[in-house]
Amino acid sequence: MSDLCCPATLLVTRHAEAEYDTDLASDDGGCLTLAGRGQARQLADTVRDRKVAGIWCSDMARAVQTAEIVAGELGLPVRVRAGLREFPVGDFAGQPYSDALFGDVFAGWLGGDVSGGCPGAEPGADVIRRLQTELDEIADQFRGETVLVVSHGGAMSLTLPRLARNVGDDYSAGRGVDNCGVCEVSVDADGWVLRTWNGAPIPDSR
Repeated sequence: MSDLCCPATLLVTRHAEAEYDTDLASDDGGCLTLAGRGQARQLADTVRDRKVAGIWCSDMARAVQTAEIVAGELGLPVRVRAGLREFPVGDFAGQPYSDALFGDVFAGWLGGDVSGGCPGAEPGADVIRRLQTELDEIADQFRGETVLVVSHGGAMSLTLPRLARNVGDDYSAGRGVDNCGVCEVSVDADGWVLRTWNGAPIPDSR
């Protein structure tokens, strides 16, 4: 990242509520529910006063649909980047989805070991690397401005605390991200700071 003379602010949000064609674990994109579409419109209202300069999203359908609804409300274009995707399910694909299915993976990441991931899939370290690459590039392009980034709860929970210098790597433990929940991060020459998590201020983040 180039030296930032003034902070860039990224409002990183999880996509709105979605429904899926199957209850089995999959990397398929999903489609927003009616409630999810309402959440996306509410998100637009929430960030309207932030003078958002751009909207980025992953290439998964649920993120694209969320971003497009917000963009329509704010009159902005959407930029789609595969690097903002959720972590892949690998060999878990086709198995009944449950939190327990991914329990060992999450536990390893929260315990500090990001060398692993779902069997047959991208390890946590690579998820962090690709998401950080995207966020760094966005911040470089929007110095002194605010950008909305629509991503996914797992990738956000794994990556954002590890970017920020003001929280521990395990900050997301026990702190889920709601659909359209916003985690605000800012970055300048001194590095990344996590300002809010799921809409709640981080103590002493200012």
